[in-house]
Amino acid sequence: MRRGADVRWLPLLWLLPRLSIASLPEVIPIGGLFESLETFDDDREMAFRFAVDRINSDESLLPNARLAAKIERLKPQSSFHAAKAVCALVSEGALALFGPPSSASSALVRSTSSTLHLPHLEWHPPTREGPRSPFTVSLFPRSLGLALYQLVRSKNWRAFTIIYEDPEELIKLQDLMKLRNLSNVKISLQQYTFDFQYNKILKDIRKKGETNIVLEVPTSRIKDVLTEAQKAGMLTEYHNYLITSLDFHTLDLSSFQHSRSNISAFRIVSPEGQYYGRDSHTRLFGRKEHSLRKVTPLTTETALLVDAVNLYSRALHDVAQKQTISSRSVSCDSPGVWPYGTSVLEAMKKMQMRGLTGDVQLDKQGRRTNYTLDLLELKTKGIVKVGEWDQENNLVFSRNYSRDLSEAKDNLQNITLRVTSIESKPYTMRKKGEYLRGNQRYEGFCVDLIHAICERLKCKFEYRLVGDKNYGKKHENGTWDGMIGEVINREVDLAIADLTITLEREEVVDFTMPFMNLGISILFKKPIKSSPKLFSFLAPFSFEVWVYMATAYLGVSLLLFVLARFSPYEWISPHPCNPKTEYLENNFSLLNSFWFTIGSLMQQGSDIAPRATSTRTVAALWWFFTLIMISSYTANLAAFLTAERMKSPIESADDLARQSDIQYGCVESGSTRAFFESSKLQPYKRMWTFMQTTQPSVFTKNNDQGIERVKKGNFAFLMESTTIEFHTERDCDLTQIGGLLDSKGYGIATPPGSPYRALISSEILRLQEDGILHMLKEKWWKGAGRCKDEDKKPTSASELGLPNVGGVFVVLLAGLGMAAIVAVFEFIWRTKKIPRDERQMIWLEMIQELRDICKCRGSSRPAPNYLNGDLTRGSTENGFVLHSTTSFNTLSSQDFLS
Repeated sequence: MRRGADVRWLPLLWLLPRLSIASLPEVIPIGGLFESLETFDDDREMAFRFAVDRINSDESLLPNARLAAKIERLKPQSSFHAAKAVCALVSEGALALFGPPSSASSALVRSTSSTLHLPHLEWHPPTREGPRSPFTVSLFPRSLGLALYQLVRSKNWRAFTIIYEDPEELIKLQDLMKLRNLSNVKISLQQYTFDFQYNKILKDIRKKGETNIVLEVPTSRIKDVLTEAQKAGMLTEYHNYLITSLDFHTLDLSSFQHSRSNISAFRIVSPEGQYYGRDSHTRLFGRKEHSLRKVTPLTTETALLVDAVNLYSRALHDVAQKQTISSRSVSCDSPGVWPYGTSVLEAMKKMQMRGLTGDVQLDKQGRRTNYTLDLLELKTKGIVKVGEWDQENNLVFSRNYSRDLSEAKDNLQNITLRVTSIESKPYTMRKKGEYLRGNQRYEGFCVDLIHAICERLKCKFEYRLVGDKNYGKKHENGTWDGMIGEVINREVDLAIADLTITLEREEVVDFTMPFMNLGISILFKKPIKSSPKLFSFLAPFSFEVWVYMATAYLGVSLLLFVLARFSPYEWISPHPCNPKTEYLENNFSLLNSFWFTIGSLMQQGSDIAPRATSTRTVAALWWFFTLIMISSYTANLAAFLTAERMKSPIESADDLARQSDIQYGCVESGSTRAFFESSKLQPYKRMWTFMQTTQPSVFTKNNDQGIERVKKGNFAFLMESTTIEFHTERDCDLTQIGGLLDSKGYGIATPPGSPYRALISSEILRLQEDGILHMLKEKWWKGAGRCKDEDKKPTSASELGLPNVGGVFVVLLAGLGMAAIVAVFEFIWRTKKIPRDERQMIWLEMIQELRDICKCRGSSRPAPNYLNGDLTRGSTENGFVLHSTTSFNTLSSQDFLS
């Protein structure tokens, strides 16, 4: 029973929406203001009529009411005509006003709507700022300038030029203009005039070297500007164009798809919109287009106008559910206002809907908020969405890095890269031969490197040398010379050499990842090897040690003599078989004491040995002392005699900074000079001051000039360690002093925003992982080196030459000579003690002795005449007296010993 009752109530439930909207007037006039005198060609007017018809056909929205489109066509920029048109619409009962787009007319409509409390809806870009009308609603995205600002920041533009026609259109770029203050970006403005048209503007921009351009021009002029840019050669891979028009997607840009330039813009029309597509115009305006004619996509203002009508209708629907809306008319001549205007306006601000331009929502001031802009780029396949922007997440890129890299690699296959370099061994060297042409004229590490990269990327390259033979130096006027200058001016695509990556250079060009790591070091002429001194065997001990050893020898010898005389155990009988003797002898005479200690010092024995505990203690301690000293001497002597010492006046950069006798310098336009010029460390600051003030100048044009000055002597050259390594491998007179002063790398320079940098960096990584970079360095650094084995430390001790041990021979000869002289003096002294009547003259005695020596007789000889007879002359020797009356001739050896 209840189910039957529910069925009976179904028709009434269907009527509830219609009854709830019954408080609306049957006809609701709305006014559209358009600045066009050609009725049938005005798409916006037709879109306005279509939007009204579509609302009327939707029974669920305004079932008992119908919108009536009232249209007034205004003269452009005519405020008087606009005033008459607005009053005419109001007199016809219009309850809302749409448009117009011009600034002068729009200001008047805002004032009128505010006075009469009539909702006023705008869809055009903001013009010059005026007093804000509380009854004006704008659907145009006012944050377009902020989106453009963030896009430019993401592209890291350091400078760009804005081309515009109407100065009032620059209002929407206010956020973009803030880059001038926040990021120190250089912004130039170029206005199109009758005398200064696009071709002249673009030529002027090209002359300045600018590559980033913002086009604030009417949509209908965009293709004209790009065509002129193509003629001027400004659609290369290094040029970037940012289109501010939201109708970029409506243009046919097929003729520019293969230009390789980066052309980007934003779009607010949603591709998922209800009326978006190839037949959008047919659906919106009911046109019968020819089947072969391409239909233009929906424009932004047309879509915004449709969304504005839809927003107003939905607001009426919500207000009518709460109160009755009458068709009370207002007039420009009466002070009355429309009583429902505030309610409808508040309903629009609270409304959220999905339209042709995405989500439509207003803030409290009646401005569009929470919308999304699509970022578009022109690719070889057409216009492609690459990202989105919204007020919450800002700019978010949706591009695929691998896909972009693949596209850039495909584009690169049809291009010949222009490569510049500088002549520097072993990076780039010119081959000898007049028959060589093109890239065959050069060889070196960099030539092989770019050849390997281009071979992997399947592209060609054209190699040449920089015109002014400089790496790149910034002048006072902000311009650059050398390879950096050519890259900045887009004269070349790449600069590859021993080009150091620095902050100053990175600000004007883009570098790939380093293909070689290095640092600054010192190149100096190898010092002459010092020849060993004659008495180099004395070098193991210092002079003080030798003095102390001599003092110790003298002191121990004297102490041993004193103790031996003092100790009773050192006095023994001269006849061991006859202990009862009247005489005792002591072996440690003064000479024997010195002989004992010197024999121990020389690691030799003697026929004298201590007997007492005291003298043995002295001997044991002396033997321990000599053991340590001789062992230390022997160990250190081996090192001193086998090592060839090279004395260098400098050992590091600190030594170089502390002296002024040796001059030093670097290349005048390189990163080495910049390092010392900007260094905050005290030694390097002192070195920079020295290099600046030294005359003649210590700066050279290139490395070769610096190396020649080093070879002349008394000059140190500051340069990269890898280049030093190359030259020291081939010139044995050169050497590297000290370690690295800094750490940096060599990279390939590309123009800012170059699409090839990521590709080349990836290939450098692959070459490094595959070991190709190491092989290339071995080829050009070690391949033809002459000195690569000379400086290696030997695995075993090298043989000693005569200069190393010559001093020992001198000592031996001097000792032998001294011994001979002592023997002569001993002979003279002994002969002098013989009475004169018993000997001949001394020189005759010497001659006689020499004759006997030359006869080489046995070990026995006749006794001299002065020894015949009694030997008891009181002569004593060795502490005892010989008492005998037996002749020396008749005394046997056994009797002599007894």
